[in-house]
Amino acid sequence: MRSLRDSLITRIGVALGAVIFLALVNIAVSLYVSASARGDAAAINQSGLIRMETQRLITRAERFENSPSAENRQFLERQIDTISGRLIHPRLVNAIPGLDHPVGNRYHRLRLTWSEFLKPRFEALLETGAPLGHAPVMARTFIEEVDAMVEGLESRTESRITLLGVIQGLSLLLTLAVVAVLFLDFRRNVLHPLGRLVAMAQAVAKQDFSLRTQASGRDELSLLGQTFDRMADELSVRYANLEARAESKTKELERSHRALQLLHKASRSLYGSADLCEGSVPLLQQLESLLDIGPVSLYLHERENEGAFEAVTTFARTRPEHCRSLSCDACLTGCHVLEDQPEAHRNRLMLPVRTGEELLGTLEVWYARDRILQHHERQLLETLADQLATAVYLNRRMTEQNRLTLMEERTVIARELHDSLAQSLSYLKMQVARLQRLQGEGDTEPDPREAEVVQDLRDGLNNGYRQLRELLTTFRLQFDSPGLEEALRQTSEEFSERLGFHVDLDYHVPPRMFSPNEEIHILQIVREALANVHKHAQASHAQVSVYQLSGTLMVEVRDNGVGLPANGAPPSHYGLVIMRDRSLTLGGELSVANAEGGGTVVRLAIPQQASSIITQAS
Repeated sequence: MRSLRDSLITRIGVALGAVIFLALVNIAVSLYVSASARGDAAAINQSGLIRMETQRLITRAERFENSPSAENRQFLERQIDTISGRLIHPRLVNAIPGLDHPVGNRYHRLRLTWSEFLKPRFEALLETGAPLGHAPVMARTFIEEVDAMVEGLESRTESRITLLGVIQGLSLLLTLAVVAVLFLDFRRNVLHPLGRLVAMAQAVAKQDFSLRTQASGRDELSLLGQTFDRMADELSVRYANLEARAESKTKELERSHRALQLLHKASRSLYGSADLCEGSVPLLQQLESLLDIGPVSLYLHERENEGAFEAVTTFARTRPEHCRSLSCDACLTGCHVLEDQPEAHRNRLMLPVRTGEELLGTLEVWYARDRILQHHERQLLETLADQLATAVYLNRRMTEQNRLTLMEERTVIARELHDSLAQSLSYLKMQVARLQRLQGEGDTEPDPREAEVVQDLRDGLNNGYRQLRELLTTFRLQFDSPGLEEALRQTSEEFSERLGFHVDLDYHVPPRMFSPNEEIHILQIVREALANVHKHAQASHAQVSVYQLSGTLMVEVRDNGVGLPANGAPPSHYGLVIMRDRSLTLGGELSVANAEGGGTVVRLAIPQQASSIITQAS
């Protein structure tokens, strides 16, 4: 065990132990005196109550002696019991010392006086009506004895408090002596060595590592000084690399600042742009430059399709087929060395793009194999994936809402047409039929010109009524699931039943390629073309194709029927005019021509335009 001279901690511990010991002794004595003082206070309180109750007993006893009554009797009985109980109350008995103490001796006499003289005299008054005699005088003497006992208790308490003051004074003097000795030792063995340590620390702060403490003792501060000397030697060696490390940390902070700016810009760009590609590709390219990663691609999932399709990428050798924006070249301007390397030389990180439990897509991140993504970098990627998920989710919900609104509006229009125009056409048809019947029932031969006009009128009404019914059928068509593909599938099944043969559907474009308005116009063009196949083509096979060709969206309805007339000009009827109007609304071009090998092909070409995979309804 180390001696007091060799251990600073031991010396301080001994001094603190002495101070704590004195403090504990002082606290113990204080607690003892306080407890006894509380007991004396309780005893004094009980004595005062005995004195008061005895005085009231004397007064009521004298009154009962002169005029006995049941009320005074009950009161006297309660008072006798109360005084007897207070004389033996635990608070009073516990505070009274033994018989060798004057207070204890006086208390013993009080109990004898009460039990042998006063109590029997008052009980005799109640039982037999015996006169009090000298009982009042004895009771007043009893009260004086109680007062004397209270004075004794107070005197004992004061003496204990005086003793407590003496003990506290001695403890204070001893504590001051221990503190003085400790201060002198602290000044000699702590302050001076500590001053040398501070001087050395100040020199180190000024990048001066030449100063040493020259400590040679065996106590703690000497060991600390020796450790400081060794630390100064190591610092002088390592300081040369400090600037490089500081510069590295500064770059890391700048990178974090740029990451925060990127997230702020992402929230504004993604939520403020209707086009996912134009809003996200610049952000992803900035992310690649910030984290030294790439390329980055976003794959979206659709509930109607099992696979995923590449919606956004930061690097593409050619324009993606699903791209419909000629003004955007963001994905074509990137340059990534990793793209040409085999997968063995690079790593891939797949981050889910989800909102709640719904998986919307996957964010694919490529980076060099020797590159280790830090925790904050992965957090940045996950945060950006969450923002992409929110943007995709909000755009999809908005598109669905627009689609539902459009369907509701078309349902209302169909109902209004059915209740107004359809009824009027039905009425006119019946009237024309009635007119023809009246012409046939006449005695004279009807004018052939009138009969021709009436027949033309009837054919026109029948044709208009049939087109109105077709229009109502189109208006009432509901999309059970989002997307044009499902609506075309339902249409193909419907016309397969009407034509008597299967209508093939060949759909090869990414999901959500069209807005709700575009889907409605394309669907109605296809339905009108299939209706013409049903009425005019005399075909045995029909096919609906939707695909992309050099960035242009192509919609074709092909049959193997009789085709167009010999001159190749399609008939100019009402349905064809409506189809051309709809193609102009889409910004496309509609053509109707004979197909090679027979039949007719209706082709709708929609060129590239400022649209996107996820687009809002116009």
